[in-house]
Amino acid sequence: MDGSGYGGHHAVTAPLKIVRAQKQYMIDTMGIEYLDCVSNIAHVGHCHPQVVTAAKNQMATLGTAQGFMNDSLNKYIKQLVNHLPDVLSVCYLVNSGSEANDLALRLARSYTNRTDVVVYDEAYHGNLGNLIDISPKMYKRMAQGKKNFVHVIPYPDTYRGAFRDDDPRAAEKYVMEAERIISQATISGRSIACLITESVVVNCGVIIPPRNYYRLLYNLIREAGGLCIADEVQTALGRTGESFWAFEHYGVIPDIVTTGKPLGNGHPMAAVITTREIADSLGEYYSTYGGNPVACSVGMAVLDVIENEKLMQSAKAVGKTLLENLALLKDKHECLGNVRGTGLCLGIDIVENKASRKPARELTQSIIYSMKEHHHILLQSQGPNQNVITVTPPMCFTQLNARSLYTALDSVLTACSHHGSPSVEMGSSVVQRPVLSLGDLGNLDEEEVEGPEAKRQRTSYDDVD
Repeated sequence: MDGSGYGGHHAVTAPLKIVRAQKQYMIDTMGIEYLDCVSNIAHVGHCHPQVVTAAKNQMATLGTAQGFMNDSLNKYIKQLVNHLPDVLSVCYLVNSGSEANDLALRLARSYTNRTDVVVYDEAYHGNLGNLIDISPKMYKRMAQGKKNFVHVIPYPDTYRGAFRDDDPRAAEKYVMEAERIISQATISGRSIACLITESVVVNCGVIIPPRNYYRLLYNLIREAGGLCIADEVQTALGRTGESFWAFEHYGVIPDIVTTGKPLGNGHPMAAVITTREIADSLGEYYSTYGGNPVACSVGMAVLDVIENEKLMQSAKAVGKTLLENLALLKDKHECLGNVRGTGLCLGIDIVENKASRKPARELTQSIIYSMKEHHHILLQSQGPNQNVITVTPPMCFTQLNARSLYTALDSVLTACSHHGSPSVEMGSSVVQRPVLSLGDLGNLDEEEVEGPEAKRQRTSYDDVD
């Protein structure tokens, strides 16, 4: 789940009013076009014509069919479940990531007849009451504090955490710490119902766990009698480049998978997928709007676009380019402590200096502000100290967009190192490199574009109102 709002203080001091969006671009009331590196909700691109057409056609034909048979529901569920391991065969369609995680908790507690939940420190899994209870990022700010049934384990941060990337046993040590916490709970008479984690821990600053970490952690939870829930609300549908679901990177199969943001490309829809045995423990489940014909038509269009336009392969190639060039910037700039991620889910860790690794929150917000104001590139921050700049753009983000991003970031960081603040770019003597916009992309020859095999031509955005 995504617990951030777009922003930081720059959104307060210079708010944007967005009136239109296309592909990976957003346009404000002044007609200024911004490169969107934030909107992972617009998974296949803002206002994709195939998605818009599917929604319009279905809405004009049949908007709701609750309690009746309808082919679109069965077709969509089959298409979605085909991307998952065979054992995950039962799919519930709901309306938001919060609703999906709420249902996942109900399933786990119904199946195990237990209530206790294991979560990462600083995790966020939704804004419903029982999800706030299991989201340290939220309940730490509230008078209620931590409930007795919540057990918090450290997330496997190998850059700033207790066990780092120079330790070959970092994964084992993080799991041993989890085991210690679960053992304390057991001694106190608590029994674990489930573990719920993001597979790539975006909310904590795009933390990439060691490769064998989830295999060890899932074994620990299952030995304690609990289920494993993968919160793929932010990372599903090919965003990580290597696979359709982020958990597949780690060679594990969760007991329950939740997803939301990318499914509808902005249309409110989410899903919970689990095994038949776990589903049978819940009994009947109803949702008035979940799985309605419009949502299913939109969902099928999104899946078709991902396949037809080779967006997962593109995310892998573009993400590789970004990581390589951001790594070069890391060697050049003292405040760039770490770059990490996979596909189009990247984190740029801003620090006071490389030796201390101390988070530089204010500097991070100044960088984001300068990227928006002077380069027309939208970014946001994540992590407990809000010092990790995240890059989670629509999946149609190109190699040319990547070049615009890291060139502009280099300019901002250079200004920062010379003057102590990127705000000096306000001066007229600084030459800004323009973002490659929709018009620029249309004027480029195909051979100028580096990356995966050219994608299938999409229907013109100009045909969509």
